Amino acid sequence: MADTTPTSLAAASGEALIVRALYETLETRFNGRTWSLHELMIGFSNDVGHIGRLVLAHDGTWPIDGDVTAELKHKLAESLWWTFVLADKLGVDIDGAFTETMSTIRTGLLETIDRTAPEPPQG
Repeated sequence: MADTTPTSLAAASGEALIVRALYETLETRFNGRTWSLHELMIGFSNDVGHIGRLVLAHDGTWPIDGDVTAELKHKLAESLWWTFVLADKLGVDIDGAFTETMSTIRTGLLETIDRTAPEPPQG
């Protein structure tokens, strides 16, 4: 069986939006409406806070029940999901934004590394 896991940011975003649409079906069924942008952000914030505790658990300073590594994988993946969902709701091309942001950061870091390179020893 072929692996159909998304491998690009665009494919991952597409999968995230399919899952979001499924949640929206259930939200409408159970609540009569879908979550607002604010509710989505609160959900994301909650998961990010949970990641903080899982990192402490990973380091041995916050005990939890269960498999820390499995929980970290799940919550980190969920955080990507939230990012894709929020980008879509806010009209942000996350694929383009990520590429542009990483390019800008990389360029700045390379310039700083070049500018702060130690002087060769004189001798």
